[in-house]
Amino acid sequence: MRVLIIGSGGREHALAWAIAASPLLTKLFVAPGNPGTAAFAENVPLRGTDIKGLVAFAVEQKIDLVIPGPEAPLVAGIADALAAAGIACCGPSAAAAQLEGSKEFTKQIADAANIPTAAWASFTHAEEAHEYIEAVGAPIVIKADGLAAGKGVVVALTPEEAHEAISAIMEDMVHGAAGAKVVIEQCLVGEEISVFALCDGLDALYLGVAADHKRVGDGDTGPNTGGMGAISPPPWATPAVIEETMERVIRPALAEMVKQGMPFRGFLFAGLMVEEDGPKLIEFNVRFGDPECETLLPLLRSDLLPALVAATDGTLKHVDLRWKDGASATVVMCSKGYPGAYATGGEIFGLEEAGALPGVNIFHAGTMADQGGILANGGRVLAVNAVGADLEQAVARAYAAVDAIDWDDGFCRRDIGKRAVFAAKWPG
Repeated sequence: MRVLIIGSGGREHALAWAIAASPLLTKLFVAPGNPGTAAFAENVPLRGTDIKGLVAFAVEQKIDLVIPGPEAPLVAGIADALAAAGIACCGPSAAAAQLEGSKEFTKQIADAANIPTAAWASFTHAEEAHEYIEAVGAPIVIKADGLAAGKGVVVALTPEEAHEAISAIMEDMVHGAAGAKVVIEQCLVGEEISVFALCDGLDALYLGVAADHKRVGDGDTGPNTGGMGAISPPPWATPAVIEETMERVIRPALAEMVKQGMPFRGFLFAGLMVEEDGPKLIEFNVRFGDPECETLLPLLRSDLLPALVAATDGTLKHVDLRWKDGASATVVMCSKGYPGAYATGGEIFGLEEAGALPGVNIFHAGTMADQGGILANGGRVLAVNAVGADLEQAVARAYAAVDAIDWDDGFCRRDIGKRAVFAAKWPG
């Protein structure tokens, strides 16, 4: 098979790493890719938002399957454009991609499908949103309705913080058009998890569970980011919680999308809060998570490529994936200043030595090659993953690899997986 992956981050490096091992693969392209994907694939200088250029390339190269990594190409209609050209795409139509493209749309689907979720309201006028906050108080969650690169959510602990969030999102438009509408919802309390499924419109195949670490600082302090690290499996994601998520969240959502005339195909990512009475939906995303992808794929025993093909042709019910025993942890190394302003261009040393440590995989998220060296070229720069017999070993191995990397301009959180390791050792 000839396969094209769209994207340039750690998720796409992990997908390329996994798919390159398939005996079904004959040629792999990544657009635009990064120095990490170049070890497994031919990088193509096309941006993920260049829908016309990507489709033309796929036709010219006789691509059998396209796998979009990030959400933007999906929301922009890459799956629809590829379908019109007769090329399979493991991703939803633009209509179905509203599950991530619009927080309000997700809440409407959840209500229609009787999916447990937080009480909510949406607003297109800041004045009405401010009045609502005065009426309901805090803590409360403020969300930009559209795509905001994972940074459009504010958990406001006081009414003042909520008002500030509304002003920033709707009046100052810090997230651009994504903040023209906001969703305000009840603040759920519990343990947050990310459950992944591969979908073919009717059926869903469980693809793992992880816990992300969104805030930039140790102890979950500071602003939200695109993800500072992840672990799998989190000890609070019990088999009962996973089964309830599949039966009360994932499968009802698929059925409702069919009823709405927009069947969902591809990766479905359910962000959930596990409360005392079970999991409740926080949000849907329409792609594999990042850094969850880099955390889960190293645990996969099976060939991923046949499952992705089955998701495009409606045969997932015949697919069974096998997983390794043990656990996985990923620590994201970032440029100093992220998620605010940061410098690029600093050289990174020690990657080969770190990658040779037991159980370690290093995925490039924001790098560039220069005269044989690797330079930082983004906010989130490296996803340092390790697998182990349990969470404690996986976390220790990941940090050993981080410490083997020499990068003056980099930083990371030093507590990824700390709470999960504690909970696994002393449950309850």
